[in-house]
Amino acid sequence: MRRLELDSELAELEDMPLAQLRETWSKHLDKPVPKVSAALLRLALAWELQARVLGGHSRKTIQVLEQTARGNTRTRSVQPGMRLTREWNGILHTVTVDDEGDIRWNEKTWKSLSAVARAITGTRWSGPAFFGLKTRVAA
Repeated sequence: MRRLELDSELAELEDMPLAQLRETWSKHLDKPVPKVSAALLRLALAWELQARVLGGHSRKTIQVLEQTARGNTRTRSVQPGMRLTREWNGILHTVTVDDEGDIRWNEKTWKSLSAVARAITGTRWSGPAFFGLKTRVAA
C-alpha cells in the first residue's frame, strides 16, 4: 500500500459500519479482530494501516511504553547539557552531554551511556542504571 492508497483507505474508514470495519481488519491484518466498538476499531485499524505504510513506533518509544507497562522502573532521558558523575573503584568519572546530544567521556565521543559504563567497568552495564538515570518506582 502506498501513501495515496493509505489516504483513501483512511477516508473510507470514517463511514464504515462495524461489520465492514471487521472485514477490513481481517483483510489487512493477520490478527484476530478485537471485540471493541466501531469507533475504537476504526482508530485501531487506522493506526495499523498507517504503521504499516509510514512505520510504527521507534525502538525508543517501544522501550518506554514497555517499561511504563511493567511499572518497576523509570528511566530519565539523556538531555543536552547534562553532566553525569559516578565513582568507580575510587575514581570519579564525569560524562557530559553536549548541545547536539553527543555523549562525551575522557575527551572522546561515545555512542551510548552503556558503552561508557562498559569502558569504565570492563563488564556489560545498563548505562542509565550505572549513572543513576534508571530508578525503581516506589510501590
